[in-house]
Amino acid sequence: MEREVYIKIYGRVQGIGFRWWAVKNAEEIGGISGWVRNVEDGTVEIMMSGEEENIDKMLLACHKGPPLSRVDAVKFVVGRWSGFLPPIVQGVFKRV
Repeated sequence: MEREVYIKIYGRVQGIGFRWWAVKNAEEIGGISGWVRNVEDGTVEIMMSGEEENIDKMLLACHKGPPLSRVDAVKFVVGRWSGFLPPIVQGVFKRV
């Protein structure tokens, strides 16, 4: 089943290659479309879609993050999403 999630990752997640790691990890898992970006508040946001099994693998990986990170929390963003968010391009997971 196809699933779409929007998450915010808290902790030491900027300036340590988290976005690069997320793109690489999504490519290794395969079948994940979406984007990752740094936010001014020091968090990283990821919006992704794909088969539920692949999304679950990516979510588990995000709880650990890359070696230099310290992930304090991964929270789902629910409700209405801003119309200003970048769109998900099918077959592409990128840094924005």
